Amino acid sequence: MSVHFKTADVDGLEVFYREAGDPARPVVLLLHGFPSASHMFRDLIPQLADRYHVVAPDLPGFGMTEQPARDRFAYTFENIANVVGRFTEVLCLGKFALYVFDYGAPVGFRLAVKHPEWISAIVTQNGNTYLEGVSDAFAPVQAYWKAPTQANRDALRGFLTPQTTLFQYTHGVADPSLVSPDGRNLDDFYLARPGNDEIQLDLLLDYQSNVALYDTIQAYLRRHQPPVLAMWGKNDPFFIPPGAEAFKRDVPSAEIRFVESGHFALETHAHEIGAAMRAFLARHIG
Repeated sequence: MSVHFKTADVDGLEVFYREAGDPARPVVLLLHGFPSASHMFRDLIPQLADRYHVVAPDLPGFGMTEQPARDRFAYTFENIANVVGRFTEVLCLGKFALYVFDYGAPVGFRLAVKHPEWISAIVTQNGNTYLEGVSDAFAPVQAYWKAPTQANRDALRGFLTPQTTLFQYTHGVADPSLVSPDGRNLDDFYLARPGNDEIQLDLLLDYQSNVALYDTIQAYLRRHQPPVLAMWGKNDPFFIPPGAEAFKRDVPSAEIRFVESGHFALETHAHEIGAAMRAFLARHIG
């Protein structure tokens, strides 16, 4: 199954995306996280594209999507969600299943809250929306929220280094030699672009808006009861297993599964996650 690499003009912003599968089939929208891009789905897309129309955009400021200057585009999760929402309209995707990971979760859940009629199902892979899912690793970020000083901002620059990217990819993985260096090296390339560090620090500051939205997202889940599959790398140092288990509190039918991996679970368990998704999506969207 061929994967096509395209761009779309979204109200003047050039959005890069990967697309595969028959456009007549049900749509699956894949939303990546920090510090990655749609390349993180390179092993997953072929597992879904024979049954579904799969679309995976790069978020503004990430990957191959345009990176407008900060005085032209405010890098907030609300603005990024608005771009992704318009992207789905430009492509006429209509109703779709969401796959959300890391930063993709607050983006995707914002779409679900605003447009519940768009959402056919939700697969969340280490895509958190519960306080109990947030680990102590966020303490330096929370300190910046409480006191957004330059010193606290600069203290977060360590999150943008190659050493941290390597940690994100390999922590909690039983055999790190299974993790290809290609993904993390590409992420480091994107992070090293001029001005991207300030964009990422803006988003770390704005992440507090996602936590503030947790109650609203949980109310959406309780009211609309979308089919939910929470597929978690159980050794994730950032979003811990209680965040996956909490989905059953609001959606009792939610399916909770863990794989023996870390944050970027697709790097080691793409086959297992793909198989679980195929079975889940077949039950709920055909």
